[in-house]
Amino acid sequence: MSNDNLVEIEDVVFGYGARPVLKGINLTARRGQVIAIMGSSGCGKTTLLRLIGGQVRARQGTVRVAGASVGELDAAGLYRLRRKMGMLFQFGALFTDISVFDNVAFQLREHTDLPEDTIRDLVLMKLHAVGLRGAAQLMPAELSGGMARRVALARAIALDPMLVMYDEPFAGLDPISLGVTGNLIRRLTDTLGLTSLVVTHDVQESLKIVDYVYFVSEGVIVAEGTAAEIRASGLPYVHQFVHGEADGPVPFHYPAPSYADDLRLGGVRA
Repeated sequence: MSNDNLVEIEDVVFGYGARPVLKGINLTARRGQVIAIMGSSGCGKTTLLRLIGGQVRARQGTVRVAGASVGELDAAGLYRLRRKMGMLFQFGALFTDISVFDNVAFQLREHTDLPEDTIRDLVLMKLHAVGLRGAAQLMPAELSGGMARRVALARAIALDPMLVMYDEPFAGLDPISLGVTGNLIRRLTDTLGLTSLVVTHDVQESLKIVDYVYFVSEGVIVAEGTAAEIRASGLPYVHQFVHGEADGPVPFHYPAPSYADDLRLGGVRA
């Protein structure tokens, strides 16, 4: 494994039961980069994050993080590795019954022996980084969707991880919150020197901040490249996805008999 590569996925095959999901994926995430993983719903993007975090194990192939083969780690080794990772869930997943401050402090209290004064300083530092130091005593129910996502990001970086994984970080956000969240991902990646893996459908916002993009379709990587290369791609699937076209390799119409035949036969039969 190259010292520049924090994550390496090699020839990974995975499925749920008899349903194949990933069919030989190869992906690399270099240190200090923002990497986007894009593709249609159900193509296996979130499954890749679960493989990296060790929630599931590949049937074939290797997943390495910081040189460690995730599938070969025992429980203690996996927990040690996870402490070096942060995770931003799709809708924040904040603890609803504790304050913003305590949400961010949770991991510090759980995984360190730091005194409370030090924890306070670290929590305020992380909240300041996402622009929400003044919201420390609010409850999650008092936050907008964008604010909740930013608190979740502060929590994700509380232990200064080497890797942060984002599962649809832009979902459901207004345009201002979208831009704020995207800029935060880029700025924190650069400032903290971490690696960011972003699973997203939001092509336009992602292409503003990423260093590299992987497109997944039907369990394989069908395209990859820089933001400029993806924008200029002539591959039909990538072009359809980037430009939001209704019809293309991903068809608008569900497979059906000829429309003329259906009309001639009196419409849909039970």
